[in-house]
Amino acid sequence: MKKLVRFGVSLDHHLLAEFDDVVRRRKYPTRSEALRDLIRDQLVSQEWSGNPGREVVATITFVYDHHVRDLTRKLTHIQHEFQGHVMAGMHVHLDHDHCLEVLVVKGKVSEIKEVADALVSVKGVKHGKLTMTTTGRGLV
Repeated sequence: MKKLVRFGVSLDHHLLAEFDDVVRRRKYPTRSEALRDLIRDQLVSQEWSGNPGREVVATITFVYDHHVRDLTRKLTHIQHEFQGHVMAGMHVHLDHDHCLEVLVVKGKVSEIKEVADALVSVKGVKHGKLTMTTTGRGLV
């Protein structure tokens, strides 16, 4: 069983009131659980910024106009170039003109950023976003 440590935190009462509003809105059972999530989020962020060679996972989400000439071929080609990093994908037809793709990628921080930049910068991609997370190793 994990050893829990209790500690005190001093906060301005206005800041605590705002934090309690977040706890209620997001339906956390306790302040402690909300605080644990904040700490984990910071640790994951540091995992990405602190070591470009560290293995991580992420999603790359992008929306594009599938009528743009040769765009689908270019996007597929990029995914094949980074074949060892693209683990899975989902393709959704949003309307007559637009598609959404979500890719699950895994690899070194620098490589994952390269994949995302390559996909999002293609002419015809209207919006794209890299959402970083962690493999979970070493995170409590």
